This record gives sequence, structure tokens and C-alpha cells, in this order.
Amino acid sequence: MSLKQMSLMEFKAGAAGEDQFSSDRMHDVWPLDKVNAKKAKFPCCLVWTSLPIVSWLAPYMGHVGICREDGVVLDFSGSHFVGSDSFSFGSVARYLQLDREQCCFPPNLAGHTCEQSYRHAEIGTAISWDDALHSSMLRFQHKSYNLFTCNCYSFVANSMNLLAYNGSVDWNALNISALILWRGRWVDGKSVVRSFFPFTLMLFIGIYMAGWPFLIGLAVFSLLLLGWNIIGIYCVKNLIE
Repeated sequence: MSLKQMSLMEFKAGAAGEDQFSSDRMHDVWPLDKVNAKKAKFPCCLVWTSLPIVSWLAPYMGHVGICREDGVVLDFSGSHFVGSDSFSFGSVARYLQLDREQCCFPPNLAGHTCEQSYRHAEIGTAISWDDALHSSMLRFQHKSYNLFTCNCYSFVANSMNLLAYNGSVDWNALNISALILWRGRWVDGKSVVRSFFPFTLMLFIGIYMAGWPFLIGLAVFSLLLLGWNIIGIYCVKNLIE
């Protein structure tokens, strides 16, 4: 057998071994602990709670975070600061546990499982769930917080893009909000009351004092929020993180 043939066989064997190792590593995920709301542990979850004033007028808006595999909550709540194990603005009201099998942890460009491999490589990749969150945390510790352009949704979106969750690197405030809104689970009945009581109270007071113009004002406020996010995400590149 010639030296060239032996080298080719060794190369193929090495590539096959690397592919097998990559596949095993990608699927070698240990079982997660159960969600424990009393201890504020939400493994691999998106978490949400209401915001003062903003949620009183638009209850679908709130503060979001993303959790490590051990359940610790991470959230971007101020300039150069990513909180750990201390969810800003109160306890978690709603959560959604994500599936790590839907993430892409490539060892190299050829090892991507998502369809947007080049964009994923450009954005940044990770070797595990916690590695992606750690990378995102390091990045946002150098970011200035801005309620309109760089906020808690920006941090969560960046983390999910590093994970390429569900094969996508196009996560943003709008689709994350929709995901939590439609698929999120309430922690308990008190969380529902805590989230909607201020809005309900404001609604009754506003209708009693101003009537229909108050409802029109609420609708305009919601449309402005939606319009800003659509423009900042889809129309003006890099306006919103």
C-alpha cells in the first residue's frame, strides 16, 4: 500500500472519528433538575416577570431572563451588569423550558446542525448551553443598558442566537415575546394576579375617568411599542441589539 493511500485512509478515519465524537458530544447532555419555583431554579428556561408602569399599560411586556442548566437566572438589567440568581423586578411569573437538543453546538464549520451555519459561525458558537450563556454575559457586561435599543430582550436574543435554538439565529425581542406569550407557563395563580391586577386596575380607573379616549390611548401605546420594534429590528439594521 502506498504512502498516499495510507494517508488518505488515516484522514478518513480521523474525520469519521471526529464526526462521531461531535455527534456524541452534542447529544451527551445530562438530565436537568426539575423546575423549582420556590427556590427560583428554572433549568434551561426563559423566564418573565412584569415591569412597573410598562406592564400596567401593556401586560404582554415585561422583564425577561434566561437560565443556566443548574437553574440560575441570568438577566441584563443595567449598564455593564448581568444579574445572576437574583431576578430583577420580582420573582419569576412565567417560564418556558427549552430543549437543548434543538441547539447547535458545532466543533467546527462542518459540524453545524443548523441550516444557517455561516451566519451562526459569524455571530459566534458555543460548545454547551452554559458556554453560550457565559459568552453572552461577558459581552453584555460591556454594554450600556437602554430601554429602547439594548435591554433584557437583547441579552436573551443574543444567547439564543449563540445557541442557534431551533435552527435559527434570528431571535429578537418580538419572537421571544411571542414565544413566552403563547407557550410560557404560569408559576402559580398568584403570579397571574400579580401580573394582571395593576393593568386591570388602571383599565377601570382610566375608563371611569376618561372613557373611550383612555382605551384609544392604550391602543396607540401598544401600536407605538410594536412599531418601534418592527422598525428597529427589521427596517433599520443594528438599531436594536
